[in-house]
Amino acid sequence: MLGSWSGLGILRIRFRDAGIGDGFSSYEIIGTREESSAANSQVPLYLNVYDVTDLNGYCYWCGLGIFHTAIEAHGVEYAFGAHEYPITGIFMVKPRRCPGYAFRESIRIGTTHMNHLQFREFLQQIASSYRGDTYHLLLKNCNHFCDDVSFQLTGNRIPGWVNRLARLGWFCKCFLPDSLQLSAVPHKENKNAPPHETEQLQNDG
Repeated sequence: MLGSWSGLGILRIRFRDAGIGDGFSSYEIIGTREESSAANSQVPLYLNVYDVTDLNGYCYWCGLGIFHTAIEAHGVEYAFGAHEYPITGIFMVKPRRCPGYAFRESIRIGTTHMNHLQFREFLQQIASSYRGDTYHLLLKNCNHFCDDVSFQLTGNRIPGWVNRLARLGWFCKCFLPDSLQLSAVPHKENKNAPPHETEQLQNDG
């Protein structure tokens, strides 16, 4: 049985673009807690795929590319991003409209019997496993998050080409710049935090 949760807190922060460099993207959505308890039968889950670079237009046909992915369910898109704080990096945006990336395609990966509230409860359970400061470009990125969610809920893995470059990168990591081998985004204490800019999952309990 799914664990209980006390609600969806709202916390807006800045996420690093694909975990590389100092670039940041802002995310703005309007989110509220859904109290509906009605069971939804066989709700479709989609993998929304975005291009991180224009080079994907050439690499895509070779089965390679740098992609950002997110899970869409119940009309909301959920993804995992990097930030500098020891709190969850799972965030929500409007489907197929993630700022900073070019939407490529939506792939139906399966279905779930969970209603909206149950799906949020599931994400609350795994939120601590996907802290923003544990993001790793090669080992723990948005594609790993989507693959984990997809496998747990449907038994299906996301298409291999989505994260193939990360797997190849890890195999050849000795040739990569140090900046791409960081295990996580460095945590920095910042008392003058920027204005709230991103809504993300947060357990109020």
